[in-house]
Amino acid sequence: MNVSALESAPVFLKSAADSVTTNKALVDDSPLPQCKLCIAIPVRDEAASIESTLQALANQVDLTGKALSRCYEILLFANNCTDGTADIARRFAQQHPELSLHVVERYLPQSQAYVGKARQLVMDEASRRIDLLGGRGAIATTDGDTQVSPTWVAANLYEMARGADAVGGRIYFHKHELKQLTPAAQALRLRSFGYSYLKSKLAYYLDPSGSEFPSRHHQHYGASLAVSAEAYHRAGGLPATKTPEDVAFYQALKRIDARFCHSALARVTTSARLQGRTDIGCAHQLSEWVSSPHPLFVNGVEAIENRLLGRHQLRIAWQRIMNGETLIVQEMHALAHQLGVTKSWLMDELNQNIFFGQLAERVKAQQQAEGVWQRRWPLVDIGSAIASLRLRLRKIAQEQAILARISQVDTAVHSTLNSGADSWDIARKKSRAHHRL
Repeated sequence: MNVSALESAPVFLKSAADSVTTNKALVDDSPLPQCKLCIAIPVRDEAASIESTLQALANQVDLTGKALSRCYEILLFANNCTDGTADIARRFAQQHPELSLHVVERYLPQSQAYVGKARQLVMDEASRRIDLLGGRGAIATTDGDTQVSPTWVAANLYEMARGADAVGGRIYFHKHELKQLTPAAQALRLRSFGYSYLKSKLAYYLDPSGSEFPSRHHQHYGASLAVSAEAYHRAGGLPATKTPEDVAFYQALKRIDARFCHSALARVTTSARLQGRTDIGCAHQLSEWVSSPHPLFVNGVEAIENRLLGRHQLRIAWQRIMNGETLIVQEMHALAHQLGVTKSWLMDELNQNIFFGQLAERVKAQQQAEGVWQRRWPLVDIGSAIASLRLRLRKIAQEQAILARISQVDTAVHSTLNSGADSWDIARKKSRAHHRL
C-alpha cells in the first residue's frame, strides 16, 4: 500500500497556474523494482463502483490460476470528484497493504476537465514511472466503472511477450444493466457490435497486415488498453482530445505501424449505464439509442471489401518503394483508380510517408475529400450489410477449407511419389480438388 503525503488529503486547486501538468510527478514514491505493468485509472464520481474495480485488480492470478506476484502497480487519478471516490480508494489501500495502489486526488480547471485530459495525465505519470525502471515495462488503463478479469494483468503481459506493442481487451457489459435498454436500443447495440466484428474478421482475410496480430475482436477502448512504454513514446503519448481519446490513441499507434493485438484473453466487464461522465462515449451512445432509436446506415460489403483490397495493394506498393523500387505509370494509374484518389497526389504521398499507417490514414482522408469513394459506394442499412458480410465470410471460409484440402493432397502427392505409387491416380485426385475450388 502506498498513499504518499502528496495523496493523503483532497487538494482542490483553483487556478490554471496550479493545475496538474505532465512536468510534475503525481506520485512521490518510487515504483517497485519488479514492476512490469503500471495501471492508470482516471475516475470521477465513481463511489458506487470503485471498490469493485480495485478488488478485481487486487485478485489477479496468472494464466494457470496461481496468485500473481507483485509485478504491477495502480495509479488512481480522482479528478474533480464531488463524492467519496478518493476516500473509498484510500481506505481500500489501507486495507490491502500488499497492493501497490497510489491514490491521487486533483481538481482540473474547466479547460482540462474532460476524460481525455485526465487519462493523458495519469498515463503520462505511468510512463514516467516505467522510465524510472529503464523503460522496459508497459502501461495499461481501465475505468472506474469496470472490473477486469482475474487474469487481465497476466493476459496483457503475455500478449506483449509474444511481440505485441499494444493490446486492446475484450469488453463485456454487465448483463443486469443491459436489461434497462429498450428492445429497439438492444437491437441497435447488437447490430452495431456485430457489424464491427464482421468487418474486423473480413479485414483479417483480405488485408492480413504485417503490423497487426490476427484479429480476435474489434475493440480498443479505454476500459481495457495496454501499451509498451516504448510504443507509448513513439506514438507521442495519449492524445488529450475531447473526442474519444482511446480511439485517437489507437489511430496514433496505427500511424507508427505499432503491432496491435485485439486480445480475447484480456477481458473486462463494464457498466452499461445511460448516464456517463461525458457527452461522448459508450453511455452517451446507449442513451441516444434508448431515447431516439433510428435506422443505422453503414458501408456495404462491396465498399468494405474494395477498401480492404485497395489498402492491401497500397501496402504492397509502399513496401516496394521502401525497398527502392520504382512503380511504372500504369501501376500508379491502376492503384489511384482503385483507391479513388488522383494519381499525382498518390505518387507524392507514396514517396513521403515512412510509416504505412500514416500513409493509409492520409489516403482515407483524401478519399473523403475527393468524394469519389462515396459516389461509388452509397451507404446501406446495417441489417443488409450484416447479412452480406456473413455470406461473404461463409464463402471465404469454404474457399479456405478447399485450399486446406488441396494442401493435404499436395502433401500426400509428395509422400506417395517418394514411395513409388501410381502418379496418374495422384494427379487425378489433385485435379478434382482444384476443380472444387
